[in-house]
Amino acid sequence: MYLIVMVYFLAIGFLGYLGYKKTKSSKDFLIGGGEMNPIVMSLSYGATFISASAIVGFGGVAATFGMGIQWLMFLNMFVGVVIAFIIFGRPTRRIGEKLKVGSFSHFLGAYYGSNKIRVFSAAIIFICMPMYAAAVLRGGVFCMQEVFNIDFELALLIFTVIVASYVMAGGMKGVMYTDALQGVIMVVCITMIVFGVYKALGMGFTEANEALGAMKDKVPANLAEIGHQGWTSMPRTGSQQWFTLVTSLIMGVGIGCLAQPQLVVRFMTVNSTKKLNQGVAIGCIFLIITVGVIYHVGALSNLYFFNTENKIAIEMVSAADKIIPFFIGKVMPPWFVTLFMLCILSASMSTLSAQFHTMGAAAGADIYGAYITSGKRLNKERKDRMTTMIRLAVLVSILISFIICFVLGESNDSPIIAISTSLFMGICASAFLPSYFCALYWKRATRRGAYASMWVGVITTILLLIFIHAKEATALGVCKALFGTDVLITDGMLKFVDPIIFAFPLSCLTIVIVSLLDKKEKQIA
Repeated sequence: MYLIVMVYFLAIGFLGYLGYKKTKSSKDFLIGGGEMNPIVMSLSYGATFISASAIVGFGGVAATFGMGIQWLMFLNMFVGVVIAFIIFGRPTRRIGEKLKVGSFSHFLGAYYGSNKIRVFSAAIIFICMPMYAAAVLRGGVFCMQEVFNIDFELALLIFTVIVASYVMAGGMKGVMYTDALQGVIMVVCITMIVFGVYKALGMGFTEANEALGAMKDKVPANLAEIGHQGWTSMPRTGSQQWFTLVTSLIMGVGIGCLAQPQLVVRFMTVNSTKKLNQGVAIGCIFLIITVGVIYHVGALSNLYFFNTENKIAIEMVSAADKIIPFFIGKVMPPWFVTLFMLCILSASMSTLSAQFHTMGAAAGADIYGAYITSGKRLNKERKDRMTTMIRLAVLVSILISFIICFVLGESNDSPIIAISTSLFMGICASAFLPSYFCALYWKRATRRGAYASMWVGVITTILLLIFIHAKEATALGVCKALFGTDVLITDGMLKFVDPIIFAFPLSCLTIVIVSLLDKKEKQIA
């Protein structure tokens, strides 16, 4: 077991070193020189997209809520790959190449001709992404614990150091090379899982799903009360669970993925539209095999545990984030558990490396970069200084994520991985997507419109999280401290509706209205 893990880490180390040797400039560090292989780019995109949050976090959600989460897989595939690559990817690559940009924030700032937009969007990324990164880090750490039987704190330290080393050294090339390997491991591993699960159940596809559907009377009373109607059915329309599943988990993640900075930047790592097109099929297949299977398997865990233990999944493991690892350990042979741990490690490391790289680029290339290039030519000295600052910013982002993960610890029983993912993607959709889309397709958008849209998206999302959306508002306690109640609106289902449902439309309206009323500024050409 240990030999397999060590071979994996040696392979990661070699690929990170290869990235380091091929990184000669800030352009190499930020976008891989813009000349990456399309297969590497596609696997990197998919591996970055699918993290421990999808496999462990959302797999646990499927075990708890049922197969309704499969709609997220379809949205991820259609929106996150087909629309992302074809509708967004093509013009992003073309405009990014024309503007000579190396990050998402730089793209927005350069297009609208505004350092304010560049810095503000970078600040949102650097401030909001660490929580998401910490949640993904936590999923990987759980696996390190299982593999090596070590304490949470030691596993956290080892895991963080490994990822940090190749991100800081190899930049985007190191990140994408390791992502490609990790993506292959994920596909192989999860393909094996689906056959193993049905073998353990002793049933075929149809029989197993019919048996799971017949278990709707086994839904716990507390879940049935909030809308749960069985693991093969959607929650009751208009119920608390329905709003949580549809607005937060499905729509928040499904739409929010379009403006994920760590994904958008990958469109700039290839030098032709043809190479982008080649990535569409690979991306779709990757998503079907990975999240499509794991969501299905998560729901089926209830059937297995009921047949063997007369309990459902959430009664076997109280923490939703731990259901999938526990289930795999039960139904698969011991040797496979190590391989699955490598799958989770791969999923976590591929996403984490992209997150750390993105946060470092935001602080080093966009915030600091905007300062050193303000009215100045970016000569070799300044380029070298900026590359150093990016590496330093990567280190700072890693430390922040490490501290958050350490504080969360291993005892938190809430589905923190899935929740953090949906929240960050919701913020990205509200703050970035309108201005990003307009940069690609609406030339009448102005820099004032884009800037106002970002502010409206961020402020609306934050206010709703603090005062309206029950899960976050209750946890934060700000509303309770100020007004004596967990949320300002206590009646009805509004407190369960994700902020993206309100913040995203408001952000869209803002950029349109402000741009049309903006008579002092010429429209962006």
